[in-house]
Amino acid sequence: MKRRRFLALTALLPLLFPCTALAARRKAAKETQPARKATKKPPKRPAARTSRAAAPSAEGERTARVARPAEEVVEPWRTYELSTTLRLHKMRGPIRLWMPLDHATDSAWQRSRGRRWDGNFSRAEIVRDPVADMAVLVAEWNSPRDCELRMVSQVMTRDRHFDISRYGAAPTERNEVLRRYLQPLPGGVEDSLRNIATEALGRIRDPLARGKALYDWVIDNARYETQPPGGCGSGNLAAMLEKGRYSGIYAGKSADIALLFVGLCRSIGMPARPVFGVRVDSSRLFSSLGRSGELAQAQHCRAEFYAPGWGWVPVDPADVLTAIAEGSVGTFDPRLNVLRKLLFGFWEMNWIGLNSANEFNLRNSAGHPVAAPAAPLPFLAYPYVESADGRFSILDRDRVSYSLSARRIDIGDILAPVPTLF
Repeated sequence: MKRRRFLALTALLPLLFPCTALAARRKAAKETQPARKATKKPPKRPAARTSRAAAPSAEGERTARVARPAEEVVEPWRTYELSTTLRLHKMRGPIRLWMPLDHATDSAWQRSRGRRWDGNFSRAEIVRDPVADMAVLVAEWNSPRDCELRMVSQVMTRDRHFDISRYGAAPTERNEVLRRYLQPLPGGVEDSLRNIATEALGRIRDPLARGKALYDWVIDNARYETQPPGGCGSGNLAAMLEKGRYSGIYAGKSADIALLFVGLCRSIGMPARPVFGVRVDSSRLFSSLGRSGELAQAQHCRAEFYAPGWGWVPVDPADVLTAIAEGSVGTFDPRLNVLRKLLFGFWEMNWIGLNSANEFNLRNSAGHPVAAPAAPLPFLAYPYVESADGRFSILDRDRVSYSLSARRIDIGDILAPVPTLF
């Protein structure tokens, strides 16, 4: 191993390597040492039986944690039931709706348990894009009067960890997928992003260290905007860079921050993609990183970059900046350093991933492209509607009434039928 690569991995080791795996290795090393001469010890008295199980000691808890290597530790699954209701008002002509669903394919940290929907639409079908890991419900109404749709879906999630010790364990990604996530972001920002990335990286060549350096640069130079409330941003990276060139601060919401990281990675030939999703539960880290109750505007965008041998590495620079902006942690708070280390390689799955689509071209319920009156969508993190009056998102409350809620359920609960609307 080259010295430079060794130093880079050594620097990342305390940030990403689970403590349980380190303890397990120490334990294994002790077991392989030559056995010492046995000495007679008085026999231990058997523990007295009680009607209640004794509480485990701190030492017992530590022993339980290192009982298996880190790569075999399995996080518990959580199951959420999502209820969506959508009504359309004040629209003319035929109407078409695009509603993003949870990831089209199951993963080690998220699985779909199915969905049901009902409404007075003329037609509704699910259209899939496997490369963007996207599934979209496309509904069409011939008459604009009292358009309604309701959906109930169930999704299982568990926290996602990146383990630096598992080099070579991740499957190699398909070339067509990597090529897609090397494409420059729209807006003619490639040169500006490459200049920033080159200066931030210096002489760093290791893929993981490069990803960490760009992640740190985004946190140090970007700021999360709390106003206007709701949503995850515009995705207009050109406007973000233009403002940042004069102010020195690249301000935006989660999608803008994630796309800034993705754009920096792609500009130097490192595949990266945004992952759009929605928060569905409270957070164990900080209250500002969770959501409960009404979730219609709880969208949040994360990111991944691809490192050969390690696969897709999860990061969330936007949540670090969210915690600062919402006052959960101060700039000089020692917890901030812990949080920024944690969110390089970790996703708390109180959030459901939807897709990685960027510059989304709309399709009808048959899966064919539609003649859109406007440019492709920068992303699809919440429903969009198109009518004779134009295109609208759920942020247009005069025309679209949208409600989303989630609740934890037992894994054995079956998917209940959607309540009848009519």
